[in-house]
Amino acid sequence: MIEFLQTHLPPLVAGLRVTLQLTVGGGICALVLAALAGLARRSSRRWLRWPATVYVEVFRGTSAMVQLFWFYFALPFFGVSLPALVTGVLVLGLNSGAYGAEVVRSAIDHVPRGQWEAGRALNLSDQRILLRIVLPQALPMMLPPAGNLVVELMKNTALVSLITLSELTFAAQVQRAATLETVPLFALTLLIYFVLAQVLLAGVRRIEHYVTRHRGSRA
Repeated sequence: MIEFLQTHLPPLVAGLRVTLQLTVGGGICALVLAALAGLARRSSRRWLRWPATVYVEVFRGTSAMVQLFWFYFALPFFGVSLPALVTGVLVLGLNSGAYGAEVVRSAIDHVPRGQWEAGRALNLSDQRILLRIVLPQALPMMLPPAGNLVVELMKNTALVSLITLSELTFAAQVQRAATLETVPLFALTLLIYFVLAQVLLAGVRRIEHYVTRHRGSRA
């Protein structure tokens, strides 16, 4: 067992490092895009609403694998060449951000309409109502599905091996091809993914607990 870990763990850890870079980078990108697109889809201004709708529908309605191929192999024909890691972060962020935008929009829509009316009765602008009244109530509703999206993003990092990146799954495949130790290698890989998913979900639950407690203390 010790010999097995000494042989295979270093390459898997190297692949895990790439997986973590993709997860963190893609997650930050997705967070920003989800917030912007989710809010834009609720805007009364067409020049904001329509581009956001097109973005969300295109990236939700097409395969993440095809999106990776398009950004990495097709964009160079238009004079745009991106490094593999940048492509992976960007595509994973765009893909998850499209789903996250619907989470943001839906959570805001589920805040009772009376909250908006009460804010306007206090002579608050729509921006102040959104920031100070609506978003604090919508945030706890966003966090559970957001946690699921982060885990999905982490699992989708396995796709980037198709554009030459050696992440965790690809590292395991290389080791399996070299040693033919299929069962123990992929069992270890599954365990690493499971632990990483639990860490991500635990982090989201801590944020959810903090937000809920903070709201309760303010109330």
